[in-house]
Amino acid sequence: MKKQYQSAIYNWLMIGCLMVTCMVVVGGITRLTQSGLSMVKWEPIKGAIPPLTEEAWQEEFRAYQSSPEYEVYNTHFGLSEFKQIYFWEYFHRLLGRIVGLVFLFPCIYFWAKGAFTSRLKKQVVIIFLGGLFQGVLGWYMVMSGLVDLPYVSHYRLAAHLITALALIAYIFWVALEVRGTRVNQGKLLHQLSIGMLVLVGVQILYGAFVAGLKAGLLYNTFPKMGYQWIPEELGIAFQMNGWMAIIESHGVVQLIHRVLGVAVLVMVSIIWVKTRKSTASIFIAGNVLMALVIVQFLLGVFTLIYAVPITLGVIHQLGAVMVLFSIIYLLYITRPHNENSIKIEGRAKKKESLI
Repeated sequence: MKKQYQSAIYNWLMIGCLMVTCMVVVGGITRLTQSGLSMVKWEPIKGAIPPLTEEAWQEEFRAYQSSPEYEVYNTHFGLSEFKQIYFWEYFHRLLGRIVGLVFLFPCIYFWAKGAFTSRLKKQVVIIFLGGLFQGVLGWYMVMSGLVDLPYVSHYRLAAHLITALALIAYIFWVALEVRGTRVNQGKLLHQLSIGMLVLVGVQILYGAFVAGLKAGLLYNTFPKMGYQWIPEELGIAFQMNGWMAIIESHGVVQLIHRVLGVAVLVMVSIIWVKTRKSTASIFIAGNVLMALVIVQFLLGVFTLIYAVPITLGVIHQLGAVMVLFSIIYLLYITRPHNENSIKIEGRAKKKESLI
């Protein structure tokens, strides 16, 4: 990589990373305000322009009136109410287009200037493909709520969220590589961080299941679920649905999300203890991760107790992204040195300097 472009490429990737994070937040608002099914057509080019005339608004509203959501829940809606839910879904899609442009034009410039290494070229292509896949998957999710039932599949919702967070994590990792953050020895911590990443990934998956099933509206007490630790009806769910209850039963899904939250707390405590004996950068990263997980846990509790208000629900979703950033950073700075990779990188830098 040409040295004069290193800082610019890092900033470009970080801006893109933050913009995708904004998309996740706006997606959460869209879901919590029941706005996600307001646009019943997917028009990647034409859809960038909102209705500008009264006639155009009426046409959009008529299209919405043929949807299951309107017929089941919103027959009382007039045009003004429709415009309110339309705004968030439109803004979510518009932001996706803007993110695409923010990645595209600087990428063309850097590529033309020969600023990318061969490795970075592959990584950038993966990022673009991931972004395109997100757009298609988002529409695939919305489609599930436009056929018979007025809500999206919680499986598709979970897939959409998980892939978005995976994209954010990947962009952040690439940005760290570009910046050349110092890598420290920390094999055990690195392995623990991988375990933490997997555990948090499963927790986020179940958070998406809770959101998709609206399971957060049940058992709004903590630490018990109602008056019991494990309500009897959860056993009935297993009798009726077998092991599918762990991904389809509202109560069981919420219980698993609670248990995983405690498991994440235990895991991060182990990591925090280990970081106390490490270098200053790892120690700070461990403290940040510990603080973020505690805040996220408390946010989850209050979001549940207050039956998922929009503000807490959105902050809780943003908190998951912050925890993910922290884990990725800890993973990066604790990855063990690789003698071969250091030699290869050294030869690559020497070759670039000759060019």
